[in-house]
Amino acid sequence: MWPSSALLDLLHIEHPIIQAPMAGASTPALAGAMSNAGGLGSLACGFLTLRELRAELDATQRATNRPFNVNFLLYDIPRKNLKRAQHARDLVAPYYAQLGLGDVPEAKAKAHAFDAETLRVITAVRPQVVSFHFGLPDAESMAVLKEHEISVLCTATSVREALDLERRGADAIVAQGWEAGGHRGTYLSSFEGGGIGTLALVPQIVDAVNVPVIAAGGIADGRGISAAFALGASGVQIGTAFLTCDESGISAVHRQALLEAADDDTRLTKTFTGRPARGLINRYVEEMTLHEHALPEFPIMNTLTQPLCKASDAHGSRDFVALWSGQGVGMSRAMPAARLLQRLVDEAGSAMSMFRHRAADL
Repeated sequence: MWPSSALLDLLHIEHPIIQAPMAGASTPALAGAMSNAGGLGSLACGFLTLRELRAELDATQRATNRPFNVNFLLYDIPRKNLKRAQHARDLVAPYYAQLGLGDVPEAKAKAHAFDAETLRVITAVRPQVVSFHFGLPDAESMAVLKEHEISVLCTATSVREALDLERRGADAIVAQGWEAGGHRGTYLSSFEGGGIGTLALVPQIVDAVNVPVIAAGGIADGRGISAAFALGASGVQIGTAFLTCDESGISAVHRQALLEAADDDTRLTKTFTGRPARGLINRYVEEMTLHEHALPEFPIMNTLTQPLCKASDAHGSRDFVALWSGQGVGMSRAMPAARLLQRLVDEAGSAMSMFRHRAADL
């Protein structure tokens, strides 16, 4: 059925559909259900301690014996800017008071880097796929992953990034369009420079590289999957559509917001983490947007916003929750992951068949 088998052969999966790794949402249950149904499930491990990472990997291996993806964020720990940190603390202090959280904590980075210890855990478990956001690790780490026959994926938001990733050894490239939810994967240029839509980005990357290209951003049904193949992609990565699945780890507040949202309810914002990410607009985003260019860098801002997110969610309020979402949110459906995957496969098959019939009539 699928026009290209390149991704299927590389990842040893039945359907070229990847459930995007999403922090707070990508549970072992979701990844396991997705992989068991023939797609590729993913775990978001960028903020996990080594102990948490081992537990997530163990749980996923119990949930499935099929390939799954383990994702990491790559970034340098920024120097602490005391003026910015104090300014951010002053800005969120009224919100802390409103939610009864007490004093605002110190603004500092809580990072769990992709280091030698992380690499040892990964190579001991040997997941079939490891993916990265914000670039690739050093050549030595890449060589170790390849020695253990682990396929490496990475996000590109421009042709320049795609060429860099191919040169450095990526086995496939996730072409992340402007429509995508969560953090932008941009790492070689300004974030504004990475603002290319999926429709324009995918074919240009396909033409530029010799490895499989995975389309991401705004794809939420079979029509989008069919369109991605028409653009030359070998598969798709879908995030927002899987957030409302039964196995997703998001809160009831986040889930309800997604199911009620429309296409124009999202915005790119640095206010939660210090790095541009797309989510639903709420009170916090609206009130903090004016200050986002004066906030601490990623991931320092997380120190201040995570308590707000948890407390707001506990109060049943969307006001201060990071409601990550892509522009395809209006097509969200609540159902088990395996059922959604099968529906996507069926819809894509119908769409591609329709296009073939129309072409034959011309």
